[in-house]
Amino acid sequence: MATDPALTGSTGFGGQTMAAIPTLGTGAGEEQGRKFHLQEEPFFEDKNRAFWILQSAGWAGFFILRSLSGLANAMGFSFILHAALLTATGYSLTLLMAAAFRRLIKQKPIITWTVSILLVLIASAAFSAIETWSHATFIDPGARPEGIQFLGAILLDFTLLVAWAALYYSINYYILLEEQADQLLRLETQASSAQLAMLRYQLNPHFLFNTLNSISTLVLLKQTERANAMLSRLSSFLRYTLVNEPTGTVTVAQEVETLKLYLEIEKMRFEERLRPRFMIDPHAAQGRLPSLLLQPLVENAIKYAVTPQEEGADIAVEAHRIGERVIITVADSGPGAAGQDLAAVTISTGVGLPNIRDRLAQAYGADHRFETQTNTTGGFSVIIDIPFETEEPK
Repeated sequence: MATDPALTGSTGFGGQTMAAIPTLGTGAGEEQGRKFHLQEEPFFEDKNRAFWILQSAGWAGFFILRSLSGLANAMGFSFILHAALLTATGYSLTLLMAAAFRRLIKQKPIITWTVSILLVLIASAAFSAIETWSHATFIDPGARPEGIQFLGAILLDFTLLVAWAALYYSINYYILLEEQADQLLRLETQASSAQLAMLRYQLNPHFLFNTLNSISTLVLLKQTERANAMLSRLSSFLRYTLVNEPTGTVTVAQEVETLKLYLEIEKMRFEERLRPRFMIDPHAAQGRLPSLLLQPLVENAIKYAVTPQEEGADIAVEAHRIGERVIITVADSGPGAAGQDLAAVTISTGVGLPNIRDRLAQAYGADHRFETQTNTTGGFSVIIDIPFETEEPK
């Protein structure tokens, strides 16, 4: 219970200030609550309201039980007045204790526990004195308690108030832990989104470097029309890709359209040496995947299969749905990766296969498969196995 810089300024259980941890149900929780408006609002969404409900219900229960106990023991209806006075006393004393506890909860543990116990003892003594006086007034009018006799009920009252204090602190620390867990989850989500954005942004500079270098070559060769055509297609590709958020997802069909725009640009360089082929299962077309996930795979295939061979190579992009999974394969008919490690089959700027592996881990955790293999008939294949999802992740 040591002082925490995060524990200043927000509304705590029971009203007033307690902690600057964001209220439970804010952020993503509130957004989800607005979307699913039929979902029941969490009890501690409004901590001030929850405190008054519990406080009133608890002491109402105390009054009912004490009254029934007195009536069952034939103590007469005057016992109800006695129980009502005790209930009002306990209700008022615990409100004063709550006001003090809201400040003590932010102090060092030794101060919190020491002062809390002292306050409970003082409140118990006051409760016992009022209970003893009330008993002598309503239940046993002939009694005349004096001095220490006013503490005759302190043990029972102390137990009652200790239970109340323990419940108060338990609820507050439960709320605090829940809010901290919610805040940690939001921070982890933000960190994951930032990582995804960083991985996605690694692709564009490398792609632009290659394309602009090709355009520069065409200009030097005075092939103006081809350079203009390549610039026009580059503009279309960038316009298409920039529409999507770096941390967002697109459908398999949209990703394939992006690949076709990219391959139109590469076709300007390799002409008939580049022979792309697409086989997309209609059942998999609406599945979602991170945007621009496949472009570096095709770029690798061009670099390691098309470029080194005079006859070029075929590049096949396939997507199939099997149950609730989508299997995507990018294969080429090049020399394969025999004798090369994964680091060799990686885009020279350090992105490519490692980038895709990291993006899949960020997006799906362990629920994905990423494999590379040399085909028996020659060429290199990359296989991606991801869940079939049709909605944008929240």
